[in-house]
Amino acid sequence: MTYSGAVKVGGPADVHELADLMISKVAVGSMDNNAYLLRCRATGEQLLVDAAAEPQTLLSLIGGDGIAGVVTTHRHGDHWQALAEVVRATGARTYAGRYDAEGIGVPTDVPVEDGDTVRVGRVELTARRVVGHTPGSIVLVYDDPHGHPHVFTGDCLFPGGVGNTRGDAEAFASLLGDVQAKLFDVLPDETWVYPGHGDDTSLGAERPSLPEWRARGW
Repeated sequence: MTYSGAVKVGGPADVHELADLMISKVAVGSMDNNAYLLRCRATGEQLLVDAAAEPQTLLSLIGGDGIAGVVTTHRHGDHWQALAEVVRATGARTYAGRYDAEGIGVPTDVPVEDGDTVRVGRVELTARRVVGHTPGSIVLVYDDPHGHPHVFTGDCLFPGGVGNTRGDAEAFASLLGDVQAKLFDVLPDETWVYPGHGDDTSLGAERPSLPEWRARGW
């Protein structure tokens, strides 16, 4: 079936099948958070992005093969409510941006810096630090050698705008600046965007709106 990225809490996962990577997206919790299970097709190793809520839903998605790690995109609690239980059940290593790790209620095994590589089997993802929504948010970039890039943006980029900076003009300028410099300026329009809440989008769909976002200040 064709992947759409449209998921609902309580509904089934939607699976995006790439040549080397399978991406399963599920919505969980009262804030409609997205969690993403990444599976290397060559090795079967799995990595979870944001153990947001509903640990049993996530553990069912993970299945009997377990996971090697969990990446938490940022410190806000709605993105790690299930982290402790998922780690207890799987023994997975925890990853988070170095500057957000202190705000996450589960110890971070691997503090991630801008430009670091996070691996799942033979697949490599590049972490980019994006400052503004939080001090240490990270996005994960998978530059698919067989196609266009794929980016897991947490709460830094959504359809229609960047993440919430709560009226802080300096934080907004930082967030928009980092999103533009580290995503829009270096990745093509075809880049698929997987956000922390809601539907997917692409850089091409959002690029024309950058001046509007800058002018409105959010």
